[in-house]
Formats: sequence, C-alpha cells, structure tokens
Amino acid sequence: MSVDQVTYLVFGVIMLFALVFDLGLMSKRNEAITIKKALYQTLFWVGLSIGFCIFLWFEKNSIVATKYFTAYLMEWSLSIDNIFVFILIFTFFKVKEGDAGRALLIGILLAIVFRIIFIAIGIELIDRFHWLLYVFGAFLLYTGIHLFFKREDEEYNPAESKIYIISRRIFRITNVEAKGRFVIKVADQYFFTSLALVVIMLAVTDIVFALDSIPTVVSLVREKADQSFSGDDKLVIYSSNIFAVLGLRSLFFLLRGAVDKFDFLQQGIAIVLVFIGVKMLIEFFDIHISIFVSLGFIVLCLAGSIIYSILVNRRKHKKATIDDVPPPENLKGKA
Repeated sequence: MSVDQVTYLVFGVIMLFALVFDLGLMSKRNEAITIKKALYQTLFWVGLSIGFCIFLWFEKNSIVATKYFTAYLMEWSLSIDNIFVFILIFTFFKVKEGDAGRALLIGILLAIVFRIIFIAIGIELIDRFHWLLYVFGAFLLYTGIHLFFKREDEEYNPAESKIYIISRRIFRITNVEAKGRFVIKVADQYFFTSLALVVIMLAVTDIVFALDSIPTVVSLVREKADQSFSGDDKLVIYSSNIFAVLGLRSLFFLLRGAVDKFDFLQQGIAIVLVFIGVKMLIEFFDIHISIFVSLGFIVLCLAGSIIYSILVNRRKHKKATIDDVPPPENLKGKA
C-alpha cells in the first residue's frame, strides 16, 4: 500500500472507532450531558485530532502536519460561532436536555455529508478556475470586517431565518411535544416534530458557516493560487473539517454556559478572516505567506482575544462587586 492509502485508511479507522466510542459508550439516548462529561468528550476529540497530527508528522512530513493543525485550529475556532447560533436555536425551540444530544448528533452528521460534497465541488472549481480564490479572498475580507463591527443587537433570530420560514411552508410540522421523536402520527397523518426542524436548522446553519470556513482552510493549505491541489492538501482539508465538526457536539455542552465570557472572541476571529482574505488577494502579486506565519498569527489572535475577554470580564465583575458595597456613611448610620 502507498503512503496515501495508509494515511486514508488510518483516518477512516480512527473515525469509525471514535464514532463508536463517543456515540456508543460515552453517550446514551435521552441522557443529559453534564459539563464534566462534555469536558471529557471534548478532550477526547481534541486529543484524537492532535494524535492524527502527530501521525501525519511521522507518516508524511512536518509541513503537512503543520497545515493540518493550522486548518484544524481555524475550523475549531470558527465552530465556536456555530455554537452561539446553536444555543439560540435550542433556546428558541425549548429543546429538552435529553433530546439535545441526539438532535446535535444527527444535525452534525448531516453537516459532515454536506461539507464533504461542498469541499469536493469547491476543490474541482478552484482547480479549473484559479481566479475564484481571489473572489473568496474578497469575500473573507468583507466578512471579517463586517464581523468585527457587528453589534450585539444584530443577534441571530431563528424565527426570522429563511430556512425556518421555508421549512414551515414545505413540511407539515406539529407543535406536539416531541419526546425524542422526529416524526409522529396524528389523526392518521404523519407530521414532523419541532425536534426534526431543529436538526434541519442545525445542518443548514453549519452549511452557511462552511461558506467562510472552507475557503479559509483552502487558503491555508494551498501553496500558490495557480497551483493544483495535491493529495496531501485534499487530505488536510477533509480531515481538519471532519475532526472539527465531530467535536462540535461536546463543545456545545461545554461552552453553552460560558459563551458570554468570550465577548471579544468574535473580533479575534474577524481579524483572522481579514488576514486570510488579504493573504489570498496578495497572492495575485506572487506574495506568499508561509503556513508557519499563518499558524502563529491565528494562535496569537485567538489566544489574545480569549485572554482579553477574560480580563475584561474580571474587571467588570470586580467593579460590580465594589459598587454593591454600601458607602462608609451608610454603614455608620446603621451602626
């Protein structure tokens, strides 16, 4: 067997093992996932991803491994934006704790299928029309600037989304309590439950986010704009996407209570998108930024935005605590 065949075989075996272990042993139907359990599952997926990176380092080379880790880190950070929207969807539909894990699982598996299709189409289009990369670069530049200045009052509203409106028109959907079911029979007619609509919205939401993430990863792993994708490039794009998306479910349960603690992560991601957009556009002038510089910049932006968010929140909490303390004259009067 060739090195490429061995690598794809190992990747497939890891995926099969991980899905059986995570879904069969670590998750049970209609069981609420605690923060502790979500932490273990998140560490499991992150550890597995890093293990595959080490495998690529020895089986391929350091460049391929670095490309994979950079792409995975970028996808993983972008997936946090998905989680913000997922939380709003689950809150809007009032999904019960026991149903949340199953709905996320099916939605994410559907998202993986669609991502594989879109990646294959995207690679084929870019191989034939290299100038599309410059279009993607301009798109990422615009998206990054828009995301950086996005206001809190522009929050996503599931009831106003097109997929919600279209699904309500096309499918027969009942408001009867789902109780873990996606289809129920009422008066000799079958209806989709709100839980089925949640799954559809999760999958479509991830597809929308993929419009940003896939061009981003393509830019990171590609050496030059006019160069065709190598087998290693395709492996990195597929594997980093799949690993990042599969870890979404555990990351959702881990972060849903702490999303408001990373107020400036959005700005950090926005700066990275602008950087990658510029990186794609300047390749028109034969200026190429190495994968190591890209990795360093991404780590710096994401880590910096998270640390700054934590410091600002601590400062706010400290100020609120001080403001709650009554002034000395009031204390004296009470005495």
